[in-house]
Amino acid sequence: MGIDVPTLSIVIISAAVDSINPCAIGVLILMVSVILSGKDSMRRLLLLGGLYIGAIFITYLLAGLGLIYFLAAVPLFVAEYLALIVGTFVIAAGILEIKDYYWYGKGFSLQIPPVFAAMIHKYSQNVTVPGVILLGCFISAVELPCTGAPYLAIITLLSLNFDIYAFGLLVLYNFIFVLPLIVILLLVAGGMKVSKIKKWKQSNKGYMRFAIGFMLIALGWLLILIANGTINLG
Repeated sequence: MGIDVPTLSIVIISAAVDSINPCAIGVLILMVSVILSGKDSMRRLLLLGGLYIGAIFITYLLAGLGLIYFLAAVPLFVAEYLALIVGTFVIAAGILEIKDYYWYGKGFSLQIPPVFAAMIHKYSQNVTVPGVILLGCFISAVELPCTGAPYLAIITLLSLNFDIYAFGLLVLYNFIFVLPLIVILLLVAGGMKVSKIKKWKQSNKGYMRFAIGFMLIALGWLLILIANGTINLG
């Protein structure tokens, strides 16, 4: 384990908060509603839902590996400045998330542009095997720049000393990230009404933003303190 690799607890907490992802959850709920309205079997529901979740997991993991290898390739002094920049960006993202808890819809927000949101809604109606795989990849690519600040912070930390342990943490992060999607899919397959899950999502959206914002500010400060040598996670 490298001296700058974040502890297991930091990865788990960050991934758990990041996993409360309104976009990915919302699309899964919409897709499940379409499948159920077509009177498809629960086996097909689990297959298509699993492929959608798997596509998100693989896309996020590959994107994380790509960014890590990019950051690991830059000179150390440049990486330190990049870590400071990323830390500042992550803090700013956290402030915006907390702002949206109090004043949603006012000013700038970290959200998927309306044109992409409309495309996601359209593509979610294509409940075929290729369709749900492409949907999962598309959602991951679109939402990563908008809502991927926690992931970016963890990736930057892992890139400071990337080894097999850090790779394991990256895989763990992505598994925890998609875990709520797996739970929702199993709950629906077990008989829970989609409307009940949708109501829970809507009523807790503000709390999701507040939790993500608080965690982002903490992660950003941690990244800055590690970059300037104040904290050593060895």
